[in-house]
Amino acid sequence: MFALSPTEVGSMISLGPKDSCEFFHDPSMLSRIKEDIYCAMLDCIDAIFMLEEHLLFSHRPTKGIVNFVQYVVNNILKTKEFFTVPVTTAEFAVMKTACSFALPHILGWDRLTNHPSRDSRRTVGLPSKVDPQFLDSEWDK
Repeated sequence: MFALSPTEVGSMISLGPKDSCEFFHDPSMLSRIKEDIYCAMLDCIDAIFMLEEHLLFSHRPTKGIVNFVQYVVNNILKTKEFFTVPVTTAEFAVMKTACSFALPHILGWDRLTNHPSRDSRRTVGLPSKVDPQFLDSEWDK
């Protein structure tokens, strides 16, 4: 399992047609940047097994294919396991668009920028289909 931080998703979204990138999660690293806290729970589970995880996005410009390669290094058993998924450039464009749409929602920016006023929640004659507690942002609690 590989969970990308918002910064890593942004790196994937910004990839050009000839770019590649690799993400590396090592649970045995002692220092972490703030974005990796997002993956801390998964890293703690992996630390039991001393796993290093890599996720690589690489383009094959001659064939119009993007390879997603995930490999896991088990330092105790001295093994590497690979999992490769080739996707077309069009499929990768759809994935980037989906991530571009989802990322602001994951970060909560939609709640900040589109926060409805208290008065707009009360419409005359129409019962609300949404429980009002779900409309409150986390910061209001």
